[in-house]
Order: sequence, then C-alpha cells, then structure tokens
Amino acid sequence: MARENVQPTVLVVDDEATNIEVLAKLLQPDHRVLFTTDPSKAMNLAEMKGPDLILLDVIMPNMDGYEVCRRLKSRASTRDIPVIFVTAMGEEQFEAIGFEAGGVDYITKPVKPFLLRARVKTHIDLKRQSDLLRRLASLDGLTGIPNRRSLDEFLRQEWHRGLRHESRLSAMLIDVDFFKKFNDVQGHQAGDVCLRQIAEALSRTLERKTDLVARYGGEEFACILPETPLQGAVHTAEKIKQAVASLAIPHPQSDVADIVTLSMGVISVTPKRGHEPEEILAAADQFLYMAKLSGRNQIQSGLHAWEAETAANA
Repeated sequence: MARENVQPTVLVVDDEATNIEVLAKLLQPDHRVLFTTDPSKAMNLAEMKGPDLILLDVIMPNMDGYEVCRRLKSRASTRDIPVIFVTAMGEEQFEAIGFEAGGVDYITKPVKPFLLRARVKTHIDLKRQSDLLRRLASLDGLTGIPNRRSLDEFLRQEWHRGLRHESRLSAMLIDVDFFKKFNDVQGHQAGDVCLRQIAEALSRTLERKTDLVARYGGEEFACILPETPLQGAVHTAEKIKQAVASLAIPHPQSDVADIVTLSMGVISVTPKRGHEPEEILAAADQFLYMAKLSGRNQIQSGLHAWEAETAANA
C-alpha cells in the first residue's frame, strides 16, 4: 500500500518530440514522466512500467491514439490505467470516439498548463483510490494475504497461461493440524494470532513474485506455483512446513506434536483443454485428505489423475 506515497508516473505517447517536451516540463518535477514517439511500443511500455496515467496523442503514424487506447483496454494488465487524449482535434465527434475507445478525458492543444495539471491530478487520485479499494477487496481481513476470491482469479489466469504455453502448474492446500482443539483451549484470539503468524511464514517462504499464497478458508491456506514441476512444488512445501515448525507455536492439545504443525497436499499438472482450473484444487484436496488420513504433520503429493494414468500406461 506504499504506492500512494510514491511519485506518480505518467506515460506520454506522441510522435512529435516537441510535444513530449512541453508536457514533460508541465508535469515535472511532481511526476515521473516516461515517453515514446512510437505508438506500437506504448502497450508494452505501459505493461512493463505500470504508469498511473497515460497522455495519448490521436494523430500518429501507423496507429492512431484511438486504436492504442482500445488495445490498452483489451489487456487485463493495462485496462485500469486512465488514458487522457491530448490532441488538436477538438470537435465533439472526435471526443465521442475517444470516450468510446476507453479514454477518461480529452484535452485539446494548445494545452493550458493549469487545466492539464488539474485533470492529471484528478484522474491519478481517482485511479489510486480505485486501486486501493481493489487491493482491500482482494485481501483476507484477518491475515492480510490474498483471499479466496484472489486465489480463484489468479488460478484461472495461470491455468489459461499454462494452456497457451504448455507449462506446468502446481498447487498445494495446507491445513493447520488440530486447529479446532487449539481454538477451544487457547481461545479464538490466540487462534487469530496463530493464523497471522502462519500466513506471514508462508509469504516469506514463497520467494518468487510469480507465486501466490492465499487464505483458502478457516485454518486452510493455498499456494499456486506457476511453471513449477512436482519436485519443485514439494521442495517448497517442505520449506513451508519447516518455516511453520520454526515458529514453535505451542500446541499441547495436538495429537502429533507439542507445537503447531501442518498437513499438506501438493499437485502438479500441465493444464489440459476440456478440464477446469478448479480441478487442480480438488486434486490437491485429495492429497491433503491422504496426509490427514496418514497421521497428519506431513506432505502427500502426486500428479493429476489424467497425467498419472498416462504415465502408468506409458
């Protein structure tokens, strides 16, 4: 949430370098200004840098600003970046096209400095408020890590990416052993502290930014590990199990240890057409059930059923 205190970034897209220079002088030093004179590069630059706002010219060679805006709005990674058209085309019909393409505002040239700064500030403030609300809605209120809704969205995204690239996708479900006994004896407040400590340990252990840990529900957590084979996922699970054991949270009521422990189910699969992303969590849940059935405080893992069958017949 520290982004609210970071200097706003504005991407200027205009084929005339002099226009970029004018806009940059008006926005600096209160804004970090990025720019490109090539409209075809605007999408990738926006995706890589994640600006708070884009100032976009309309008349440019090869691709006009309207088409650039449409393409930005078609990508999940850039659709929420506000776009202000800055152009000499001030007629109402052109403004209408700009708003239909996804722009949030329309400023005509020559630019009035006060008007530009005011509108840029307004739309950046609105975007940051919207970003904050989205982040709050995606986090679990108790632990501060992503919630089940975020998990489902991330899993669908990575499933479809796995389909496109034929890459491995691993997942794990994690259950705190005998947590009901912990709550019953030590109280729900202590239980909440315990869950927060576990969530922090899980977050620290997942070193890659591409991985996700989320609260699955109650005392269960889930991890999604893109481009990770089964061996790598199991290795990560072992690190998580050890990290939580290192917390040494007392649990005298446990039937398997005197500290809080985890049971874990790990699954790895190459996404396959005709199947749904939810299947990977259902399969992980089966391995978690096996871990509980086998005495808890352990990891059970394997391939998805369709891959296990293929491997057996090979």
